[in-house]
Amino acid sequence: MNEFITALGHHAFLQTALAAGLLAALGCGVIGTFVVVKRITFLAGGIAHSVLGGMGAALYFGLDPLGGALGAALVSALLIGWVRLRWSAQEDTLIGALWAIGMAVGILFIAKTPGYTGDLMSYLFGNILLVPAQDLWVMAALDALLLAVVWACYRQFLAVSFDEELAALRGVPVTFFYLLLLCLVAVTVVLLIQVVGLILVIALLTLPAAIAGHWVHTLGRIMLLATLLGAVFTSAGLALAYAPDLPAGPTMILLAGGAYVASALAMGLVQRRRARRRAVGD
Repeated sequence: MNEFITALGHHAFLQTALAAGLLAALGCGVIGTFVVVKRITFLAGGIAHSVLGGMGAALYFGLDPLGGALGAALVSALLIGWVRLRWSAQEDTLIGALWAIGMAVGILFIAKTPGYTGDLMSYLFGNILLVPAQDLWVMAALDALLLAVVWACYRQFLAVSFDEELAALRGVPVTFFYLLLLCLVAVTVVLLIQVVGLILVIALLTLPAAIAGHWVHTLGRIMLLATLLGAVFTSAGLALAYAPDLPAGPTMILLAGGAYVASALAMGLVQRRRARRRAVGD
């Protein structure tokens, strides 16, 4: 840890990586809360894995991969949302197909990109140490967009997340806000791609919010605690991976996964103690 702190003061790429992790934590803390509460992790996974198609196409045509990822994520979010709303009986199969097709298309485009020398593993598993400094401005802008939309539509998202039927009875346009929520998930996925990659993105999107949900029970508090936990996991994972030269993304996820298991066990013990006290009181 001391070695990392010392290196942080001397290497700009480490400072950029740390900033990227913190910016990603903000997005995953806010939007990940909706994903956990709404229980749309599988839908978010479909969006995340289909993004590779957009990144591969962007590389093939000489465009910015991040822009291709954002475009593919938004299209996938709308398509998956439409599938869920129209064909709920076949939802799992159709989303799984889109998931696989998106990754297959991306790999084919990357394989046929002339002169392409990049590493496919960095897209699949992330490489936070290679995040360009200029991408921090893009990440910051995406975070600002997420926060602005959530702040403006908080009550509608709250209603749609907990009870769609009641929200519809109260006049909330459920379809619009559901699709908008999926689009925000898509933007968050793009935020996390460079940090932990496509395969691990769902873990960082959901684990901090799931841990927070063990201990606090209002949506705003879950968002706040999930954001703080995401910042801790990304920063600590980067620090722990530095000295032994480990991949930072998987290290972050292992740290978050271990914290989730510990939190679940601790919550189980707390609930048992409460049950015993109630039994004694009765």
